[in-house]
Amino acid sequence: MTSKRLTAVVLAASLAAAGCGGSAGDDDNTFRIWHYESPDSAMAVAWNKAVDQLKQRHPDLNVVVEEKGFEQIRKTASMVLGSSEAPDVLEYNKGNASTGLLAKQGLLVDLTDEVKAKGWDAKVGAVDTAARYDESGVMGGDKWYGVPNYAEYVLVYYNKDMFDQLGLRPPTTLDELTAAMDEFTAAGITPLATGGGEYPAHQVLYQLALTEADRDWVDRYQRYTGDVDFHDKAWTKGATTFADWVAKGYVNKDDAGLKAEDMGLSFMQGKQPIMITGSWWFGRVKATIKDFQWGNTAWPCTKTSGGSGNLWVVPKGSEKQDIAKEFIDITLSQEIQDVLRDSGGVALAAGDGQAADPQTQRLNEDFAAVAAADGFAFYPDWPAPGFYDVHVSAVQKLMTGGATPDQALDELVGPYRENLADIGK
Repeated sequence: MTSKRLTAVVLAASLAAAGCGGSAGDDDNTFRIWHYESPDSAMAVAWNKAVDQLKQRHPDLNVVVEEKGFEQIRKTASMVLGSSEAPDVLEYNKGNASTGLLAKQGLLVDLTDEVKAKGWDAKVGAVDTAARYDESGVMGGDKWYGVPNYAEYVLVYYNKDMFDQLGLRPPTTLDELTAAMDEFTAAGITPLATGGGEYPAHQVLYQLALTEADRDWVDRYQRYTGDVDFHDKAWTKGATTFADWVAKGYVNKDDAGLKAEDMGLSFMQGKQPIMITGSWWFGRVKATIKDFQWGNTAWPCTKTSGGSGNLWVVPKGSEKQDIAKEFIDITLSQEIQDVLRDSGGVALAAGDGQAADPQTQRLNEDFAAVAAADGFAFYPDWPAPGFYDVHVSAVQKLMTGGATPDQALDELVGPYRENLADIGK
C-alpha cells in the first residue's frame, strides 16, 4: 500500500472514530459546532442559548451542533482538523499539549486581532494564559488561538448528609479533609470517589503536590521557565501522599480502571461522601442529586488546578470564520454569561447580580478568591502532547501497587524532557 493510500485509510478511520459523517460539511449553508459538554451542564445550557441567538441573526443558516466525546476530540483533533471534515468552530482543551499543539501545527486561526477589536481580552481577564501561545505552542505567548467564555477549577464536593451522620463539618484545611476521611474509613466507608482510568486520580495527585508549590514551581513545570525536578519536595509529597491515601483506604485501589463518569455516578448516587474534581461537574451534580444534601468548597490549599475553561477555537479550514467569531462573541455577552452562571457555571463576564442559588454563588465566589490569590496552577497533563495518558498510566500503577511513588514519578520524566527537546526549550 502506498504511503498516500495509507494516510487516506488512517484519516478515514479517525473520522469514523470521531463520528464524522461528512454530509454536513458538503452543505455550503451549514455551520457546524462541536462541543463535548453534557446536555445538563451549565456550559451546554448557555451555549444552546447562544446558538438560538445565532439562528435568529442568520435565519437562513443551517446551524448544526454536534456533541462529541472528550476522548473522541482529544485523540483525533490533529487529523480531523486538517481535513475537509473539520467543523467551523469547536470546544477544545487548553494547554501546550492540546490547543498549543494545534496552533504549532498551523491548524487554528490566529484570533488576536479579533480579541483586541471585540474586547474579549478584558472579559477573559486574569485567566487568559491558556488562550495565548508562542510559536512553539507553549501557553502564555502573545497570540490568541482560542477564547474561553467560562472558568473552571478543581474543588471538593461533599455529601452533607453523610458528613452530618458522623458529626463532621465541611473541611477547610487539608488536615480536616484527612481527619474526615479517617472517620469515614473507620465507619467502613471508602470516602473518596475517583477514577484512575481517566481523570481525576492524576489530578488529585497534582492537587497534593500543589500543597508544596508556588507560582515559580508552576511556571517552571507548565511554561518551561526553568528546570523541573520530578522528585522535588512538591512532586514527592503528591505521589507519597496519594499512595498513602490508597494504603489507608481513602481511595479504593479497584477504582484504578474506572472512568470519570463512574466516579461522578458513585458520588451522585450517595455511595461515597467526597469527590475531588472540576467545577464542570457542578451543573450536573446540581441537576441530578435529589435524595440528599450536598455541598461544595474550595480545595483547602493555596493553589489548585484550574484557570480558564476550555477554548472555542476556529479551524484554519473553516469557510465561515466570520460567523465562528460572531458565535464566540455571543457566548461572551452578558446575557449568555448570566445564563451560564445561573445554570451552575463559572462565568467570566456576568453582570453584577448574584446567582439565585447559594451553592452556585459560592462556586463563583470561590473562583474569584482563587483568582485574586494567583492560585490557578493549570492541569498536570498540559505541558506535553500525550502527557495525559502518561499521567493516567503512572497513577493507575500507583493505585494498584504496580509502582512505588518514585517509580510513578520516573514515568513522567522522559516524555516531559522529550517535549522540551522537540520545542527547543
